[in-house]
Amino acid sequence: MSIEINYVAVLLATLSSMVVGAIWYMPQLFGKSWMKITKVDPSKTPGSPLKIYGLTLLASFLTAYVLAHTTYIANQVIGSSYMSSAVSTAFWLWLGFIVSRLLVHDLFEQRPTKLTMLNAGHEFATVMVMALIIGGFGV
Repeated sequence: MSIEINYVAVLLATLSSMVVGAIWYMPQLFGKSWMKITKVDPSKTPGSPLKIYGLTLLASFLTAYVLAHTTYIANQVIGSSYMSSAVSTAFWLWLGFIVSRLLVHDLFEQRPTKLTMLNAGHEFATVMVMALIIGGFGV
């Protein structure tokens, strides 16, 4: 089977993760809580912005690409609308791969439950926006 991927959708989904992150972690939404829990000092630079944002974009691209890839397969197998396939696939990938692994790491690292929920919520919003973009564009 040949997998068809709409690369415009993948690129827009990649960029959407930056927008979702900027909104999710802005001080008026969850940014203050996140900084308090993680003890992040916004006045200190955590490292090279080029490295941080470059690797973030790369990870987001991989997420969007895999989501587009698996959405296509799910759509071929199930045969529902492409949007439905994208949203359903995003949900199950989020639950099975993102949240479950995040939970395991956070349990062993003894991170607060509130942080796990905050980050899991962010990842849910991210993959759902990606799914809406990928589903809306189709192949």
